[in-house]
Amino acid sequence: MEHILQNILVAERSDDYELLDSGDGQKLERYGRVVLSRPDPQALWPKMLSKSKWDDISAKFERVRTTGKWQIMKEISDPWQVTLEGITFSLKLLPSKHIGLFPEQSAQWEWIADKIQTRTTQGNPVYVLNLFGYTGGASLACAKAGAEVTHVDSSKFAVDLAMKNRDLSGLKEKPIRFIVDDVRKFAEREIKRGSKYDIIILDPPVYGKGLKGEVWNIENDLMSLLLRLKNIISLEPLSVMLNGYASGYSSMTYSQMLFSAFSDFGGKVSFGELAIKESSGNRLLSSGIFARWLK
Repeated sequence: MEHILQNILVAERSDDYELLDSGDGQKLERYGRVVLSRPDPQALWPKMLSKSKWDDISAKFERVRTTGKWQIMKEISDPWQVTLEGITFSLKLLPSKHIGLFPEQSAQWEWIADKIQTRTTQGNPVYVLNLFGYTGGASLACAKAGAEVTHVDSSKFAVDLAMKNRDLSGLKEKPIRFIVDDVRKFAEREIKRGSKYDIIILDPPVYGKGLKGEVWNIENDLMSLLLRLKNIISLEPLSVMLNGYASGYSSMTYSQMLFSAFSDFGGKVSFGELAIKESSGNRLLSSGIFARWLK
């Protein structure tokens, strides 16, 4: 197996999304007609746009000690909808500072959809397992491309929102299973059932809790999960994709983990950064990391 350093995957401006500016530990984004200001620890440079532009916003997330809150500046239809890569999302101002969409992942959706379409046009089905599936961006992109998808997350709120996004995107008839469960327990049951998947996608949090209080700690649990997942890879697999956000690890570390788990199958591992291109200064805001095992 070989390691290949991947170029940075860049998400750019679209009709419903734009990174307007960034700097001084903040980012200014447009989601449809809603303009938001949120903290971002990667934006260490000065802002490009004027203070008046930064003040003319719909809402701002402000840190309060170890938590934070949204300050509403203009009336917002909460939730509201945007469309990215042909998928419609219902967005909401959440206490975590997030809104239910990570636009930097759109480059990943495009890549994996291409792999699925290449195989399905040859008349072969593709089975996808999306673990820590959140609000369904990757799951819906895979289903839209023609795959049969199993979407798993321990948060009922996230799974319910993923199902809503499916309906908004006109994908209600697509073969998607939505499951609320601890991903480790689900994987163990799939091993016992003899289930097989051609693509496995993971976007694990640093820390989290399952339905029954099961603690997930990325430092202790990610490698063991990857080692178990090789038992449910199909005989003709396409890829295992591992995404990271605020994990403290490098993309090279993620690539080594995939290499260790799937080296018996051959193939190659690529890795790199996810970024969003800024409109005001064309700077790239680092927004995450990824590693891909490709057979």
